[in-house]
Amino acid sequence: MTSPPYAPYESLGYALKRAQHALRLHMDRELRPLGLSAPQYAVLTHVEAEPGVSNAGLARRAFVTPQTMQAMLAKLEAAGLLARAPDPEHGRIQRTELTEAGRAILAKAHDAALRSETAARAAAPEEAARWLTRIAEALDPT
Repeated sequence: MTSPPYAPYESLGYALKRAQHALRLHMDRELRPLGLSAPQYAVLTHVEAEPGVSNAGLARRAFVTPQTMQAMLAKLEAAGLLARAPDPEHGRIQRTELTEAGRAILAKAHDAALRSETAARAAAPEEAARWLTRIAEALDPT
């Protein structure tokens, strides 16, 4: 096996991961005063966008395993931000919705996340999000 013709830290993959990690840390700092992490914020935003979404659906959208999602949902439910109930047609499926407290904290969290998004966009060319979407689609067209 031959080594790449460049240093690993100069690769596109490394740069993408480094940018993603920096965004995640920035979001965590912005969300911390609200008692949320970036992954918890992502879960709440997906529930807001799709009330009643299943645990498995949330796991796919958040890029985590169903087991990890179950633990995240249990924590958010214990904090009073989410409510879960069995699906009336499929008892094993849990449907998730925001509580009033969840909606209130999420409104504040959107402002915090927007600060991170604004900082990231200020450092990138205008078409960066479109480029990253094209890369994602080229590597995983599903």
